[in-house]
Amino acid sequence: MKVDYYEMLGVARDVDEKGLKSAFRKLAMQFHPDRNPGDAEAEMKFKELGEAYEVLKDPQKRAAYDRFGHAAFQNGGAGAGGFRGDFASSMADIFDDIFGEMMGGRARGRQGSGGRERGSDLRYNMEITLEEAFSGKTAEIGVPTTIQCDVCSGSGAKPGSSPKACPTCGGVGRVRAAQGFFSIERTCPNCQGRGQVITDPCDKCGGEGRLPEERSLSVNIPAGIEDGTRIRLAGEGEAGLRGGPAGDLYIFLSIRPHEFFQRDGADLFCKVPVSMTTAALGGNIDVQTLDGNASRVKIPDGTQSGKQFRLRGKGMPVLRSQQTGDLFIQVAIETPQNLSRQQRELLEEFERISSKENSPQSSGFFARMKEFFEGLSDG
Repeated sequence: MKVDYYEMLGVARDVDEKGLKSAFRKLAMQFHPDRNPGDAEAEMKFKELGEAYEVLKDPQKRAAYDRFGHAAFQNGGAGAGGFRGDFASSMADIFDDIFGEMMGGRARGRQGSGGRERGSDLRYNMEITLEEAFSGKTAEIGVPTTIQCDVCSGSGAKPGSSPKACPTCGGVGRVRAAQGFFSIERTCPNCQGRGQVITDPCDKCGGEGRLPEERSLSVNIPAGIEDGTRIRLAGEGEAGLRGGPAGDLYIFLSIRPHEFFQRDGADLFCKVPVSMTTAALGGNIDVQTLDGNASRVKIPDGTQSGKQFRLRGKGMPVLRSQQTGDLFIQVAIETPQNLSRQQRELLEEFERISSKENSPQSSGFFARMKEFFEGLSDG
């Protein structure tokens, strides 16, 4: 008894075209004969999957199958006889997906490429200080990369010679091979899909058309740049293979944590310890800012710990604009330590003559707490 097509593909009966194709692709990859050499059961399963997909991907055939099941394609129906003739088209739907992945990615260097391939992109990690992000800078970096061979001008062939058409694929970079009842097109194993081979390679680069070198580059870091920003330098990556275009260089920026400031976008935050007497009596403190100057902050009398003061325009510049963020100063009241005898006596005297009005938060807190728990006990 034949297995239900939907059950075979592991999909619901209302599956859409995208879901159907995805399920077939996954199973076709699993049971493909190239991944199961000599396994007759896997090969049969692969053919059955193709049959199921061929029927369900066609709206008319699917409608007939939904109504009559496998009987719709028996006794002269549009069944097995018509199926095998159309199987190649069903495989063509996912050919690039399946075979591109089986061969480690889509083949490069097809007809007309002359074996030239784009160079790889490079990544460079750069760490800068918050001060450098504030003011911007021009940095000189050394990047290990590859450059075009100056002897063969990137062709890979010895001067006076040139690459030849690959004799295996005839210069197209692909070869065909019979696989069961259909043909498979694969990357040419002789030229790796380039379509050309070098019979007389360049002595300096060995036929690669490029050489390793550390390049010195100048990188402009604009003021206000943020942590995690990626800077792209087009054409500064590895040289292309055999005269192909160069890749790109990507610089990933990270900003070193600062000892005093924390950043949030264009705003800066700084926690500043303030003596108990300054907080109680009021006064002024001078805070250094990233522009190299000091800003005076007035502390009103009775300032509480955690109070924030805003210094407008003292934060980070906003990238590529005339705007600037703010600097927020958060006060942390410092309790005196290592008191002398006289200091202790003065504080004890202050405590003795203090009233609830001097510490309204603490006295109010304990009063509310007492009332709360007394209310619970009364209930």
